[in-house]
Amino acid sequence: MITTFTNKCPVNRVRRSKLISELATLRFVEQRSNVLLIGPPGVGKTMIAVALARRAVEAGYRGYYTTAADLVARTSKAAAEGRWQNTMRFWAGPGVLVVDELGYLPLPGGAASHFFQVVSRRYEQGSIILTTNRGIAEWGQIFEDTTVVAAVLDRLLHHCTVVSIEGESYRMRGHREKLSQLRDAVAGGGEFR
Repeated sequence: MITTFTNKCPVNRVRRSKLISELATLRFVEQRSNVLLIGPPGVGKTMIAVALARRAVEAGYRGYYTTAADLVARTSKAAAEGRWQNTMRFWAGPGVLVVDELGYLPLPGGAASHFFQVVSRRYEQGSIILTTNRGIAEWGQIFEDTTVVAAVLDRLLHHCTVVSIEGESYRMRGHREKLSQLRDAVAGGGEFR
């Protein structure tokens, strides 16, 4: 299922709320399905991912949070130190694995292979909640090898709820509001809060 939301439309907020409420039932964890949250920085992807993982932990599942960069750094280090099987067991362990920020940094050759290995090991064994700033069609820019991209997407999307969130960054919106208040205060000789 692929669902796209914008932050501006009230109808989309209601539909998004229903979808997030459905995800919060944790059926996706019971079914060992995945959640893919796609959108630009600052639209709430990480907040949703962490909230879902926390709910799963509170329900008795094991959960773990990492960034994509940290995941590949840890797997690369484990491979170099001869601890590959132990680290694969570690990544396969949690009922819910949150992988945040896929796409902010490229994953060249070995890193892409390590990422694939984690996704493959977890396939139909545990849920992944993945956040990314890149649409699926852009994943070739993240991974050097299109074969790896296809294999990751095949396993990740087979049992997956895809949520695409469009809109303006909450952080940037807050900065703009503060700047507007400051300008008004300077122009009118008023007070800035």
